[in-house]
Amino acid sequence: MDYLITGGAGFIGSHLAESLLARGDSVYVLDDLSTGSIRNIEHLREQPRFHYQIDSVTNRPLMAEMVDRVDAVYHLAAAVGVKLVVEHPVRTLETNLRTTEVVLEMAGKKQKPVLIASTSEVYGKSEQLPFREDGPLAIGPSSLARWGYACSKLMDEFLCLAYWQEYRLPVVITRFFNTVGPRQTGRYGMVLPTFVRQALAHQPLTVYGDGQQQRCFAYVGDVVQGSIALMDKGEAAYGEIVNLGNDQEISIRELAERVIERTESRSEIVYVPYDEAYAPGFEDMRRRIPDLSKAKALVGYVPTVGLDEIIDRVIESFKRGQ
Repeated sequence: MDYLITGGAGFIGSHLAESLLARGDSVYVLDDLSTGSIRNIEHLREQPRFHYQIDSVTNRPLMAEMVDRVDAVYHLAAAVGVKLVVEHPVRTLETNLRTTEVVLEMAGKKQKPVLIASTSEVYGKSEQLPFREDGPLAIGPSSLARWGYACSKLMDEFLCLAYWQEYRLPVVITRFFNTVGPRQTGRYGMVLPTFVRQALAHQPLTVYGDGQQQRCFAYVGDVVQGSIALMDKGEAAYGEIVNLGNDQEISIRELAERVIERTESRSEIVYVPYDEAYAPGFEDMRRRIPDLSKAKALVGYVPTVGLDEIIDRVIESFKRGQ
């Protein structure tokens, strides 16, 4: 099979490309390197079944050509990270909305299956835990940029489902929950690589807020395998929204302590108010837990890599300079 991955030079996209190539597929990557990195796919460039193009998904003629070459599309290109979302709201909204529009338009012309990567952010401030795909969403005020990101991804979902309902375009939507692993950068506010970098340098680990907010961290390899399984599932998955992640909780303070322990660091933990870290009035969710029963029922999805092993793999990747 031939696959196009938009955002394929990004953290998740590069791991997805690796996995598809490993099973014998051909992979075409399109990435403008705005948040991705050529280093993430450098090791794949010599493989004859790997092809890449440095350009924007909004280049319609190029997208039309690339979609025409492949059997299916993984759409991962998007604005990523809370820091980027808060500091560059225009770029965030334009990237998320325009790229998805172009992907669906081009795929729709040839009826090529599309997997759209969404996010747990769309659940917003909902308190009905764990988060179910058919559960209520509770978005905050439009005056706060982070909710603009959530709404843009939610609009991506609505447009995706509209193509399915009106044109029967084969689509699958995955909602990723805190995906972590090697090659993830802390540059845009991702917490685990930031903690590991700080701990290895024996610098203070910066915890935003009081550190009691609970999160579930999933290994990128598990999320990638779940995404591939959903695309392979075919008709049974088309038109569905599916959570992918891990459902084991840990507080951000406990995560910082675990990183310090596993790096044998001399670092201390310091607390930074949200207003200083991001923007006045910034809102965060106390808990964010996925219900994974739908993913398990559809494709047998079960996370396989625990948090300690994830942390160790991220530490090792930093030591190797990756």
